[in-house]
Amino acid sequence: MYAAAGIKIVAPALEGALAGAPLYVVPPGEETAKYANMVTEEVGRIRIITEIAGVVVKADTLGSLEAIAEILKQNNVQIRIADVGDVSKRDVTEASVVKGREPLSGVILAFGVKILPDAQAEAEANDVKIFKEPIIYNMVTNYVEWQKMKREAKVELEFEKLVKPGKIQVLSGFIFRRAKPAIFGVEVLGGSIKPKYSFVRAENGEDVGEVQQIQDKGKAVSEAKSAMQVAVSMDDPIVGRHVFEKDILYVKVPERDAKALMSTCLEKVSEDEQEVLKEYIKLMQKKTPFWGGF
Repeated sequence: MYAAAGIKIVAPALEGALAGAPLYVVPPGEETAKYANMVTEEVGRIRIITEIAGVVVKADTLGSLEAIAEILKQNNVQIRIADVGDVSKRDVTEASVVKGREPLSGVILAFGVKILPDAQAEAEANDVKIFKEPIIYNMVTNYVEWQKMKREAKVELEFEKLVKPGKIQVLSGFIFRRAKPAIFGVEVLGGSIKPKYSFVRAENGEDVGEVQQIQDKGKAVSEAKSAMQVAVSMDDPIVGRHVFEKDILYVKVPERDAKALMSTCLEKVSEDEQEVLKEYIKLMQKKTPFWGGF
């Protein structure tokens, strides 16, 4: 390619990569090798590598790379590698390393480039997700929405595993069996109760035991919610010795679960459950100050 002052050196394979980059013109009588080296050095600076646990970005031109980086910045997405060129096996390896530490960041965003066969195989083998769209905005949006969906699913899964707060009262006149197992009627005053949940007395925080089964109108149920009156069976306590009519009992929420419910999962906890949990925390703090870190 010729210009007024001489020859412009741009290898065909790098022409797209150097879009927006400095163009070097060889003056008459000068050695082209010198300027070829300058171009090579410029290309070498295109690849940006950090130690950040961020995404891998591959694009067809510097302009595309810059546009993608700007949109990612607006969405608070960190970048580990930003490079011009096709997606290689090395790129997938880098994303895989990030995925081991930050699963939602170990991905590749590829715009206007090919995914080399060995890179595709490596991505499938390591479950590394590659986002590839013909429009930059759509590509980044798809990644951000995927990331949000995965986060929400993770929070939901963690929330489901937590022991939820519950408060019950032993009903007078509904003691069906006093021991082995003790079977008696209760009313759920707040929150909810489930089989395998353990309980403590509101009076002194002493353990009562674990609920084996919950029955509503003679049928076993997996959960009893606020305002329901149900029968529960418990192996450990003896009615009249460990638990009494009109006793208030709280679900024994593990300290770790209480912390999660009052922090990362608070928006999923109803006002009713929050009130019961606060009461339970106060009860536990009578025995252990600063229980739960509150």
